Amino acid sequence: MIRISAIFLVLILSCSGGAGAAVCSFDNLSLPADAYWNGSDGSGGFVSGDAFFGNYYDPAWGSWDGWAYSSMTDTVTRGWTNQYSAIAGGGVHGSANYALAYDAGAWGGASPPSISFGASSGEDYDTTISGVWITTTTWAYYSMLEGDSYVNAFSAGDWQKVLIAGIDSQGNRTANTVEFYLADYTSSNPDDWYIVSQWTWVDLSSLGDVIGLEFDFDGSQVDFVPAYVAVDNLNAVPIPGAVWLVGSGLLGMFGIRMREKNDVGT
Repeated sequence: MIRISAIFLVLILSCSGGAGAAVCSFDNLSLPADAYWNGSDGSGGFVSGDAFFGNYYDPAWGSWDGWAYSSMTDTVTRGWTNQYSAIAGGGVHGSANYALAYDAGAWGGASPPSISFGASSGEDYDTTISGVWITTTTWAYYSMLEGDSYVNAFSAGDWQKVLIAGIDSQGNRTANTVEFYLADYTSSNPDDWYIVSQWTWVDLSSLGDVIGLEFDFDGSQVDFVPAYVAVDNLNAVPIPGAVWLVGSGLLGMFGIRMREKNDVGT
């Protein structure tokens, strides 16, 4: 019985170890509570995991685009003064830090927001990205929900999505693009209308082997809805609760059997 339990234990630990590892959690980035980094130091970006997140900051205007990171928790304040908050109120699974992509279009210098891999290791390689957690930013959420000076409150037929493309080893976009709807009011049934307000796992494995990613936006009012999205734990694979339960059960069984064996030997 010990042998069988041990075998299953190895299988569970092997699966959970690979599935739980995150390439980019942003928790390595030093940041006080309710603060943000937007590139004002002129560094041109930041590194988390083995990836570089590009940033463009214009000191003349005090504006930025590309990537920023944040620990902001404001889920209430409307408007551009709250551009660094995720509507989920913090990072995924209760973590403090998360990243923000902003595509300023013709106004910015880093558009579209891009990520390149191999930043820490220095390796030039292709890698398959399992996925990323995504949610709407607070500013974009209320712009779509209630409307503002630029956006009409979303109604029948409206939609907003983020498009994630892979960059191959030749520097070209991959044939596949992953599309994720931040808001969808296209259903004939209003009960199906939604704006994403929680962290949601987005599978990116269909992009294949890539050396980087690019983020774009599209929508029924794409020129007016704030082109922001919050992301966290890039490449972290969520483990179903049932698997954790089975794993913890096997750990308990294994511990009990080992104690019984030790008791017999004493």
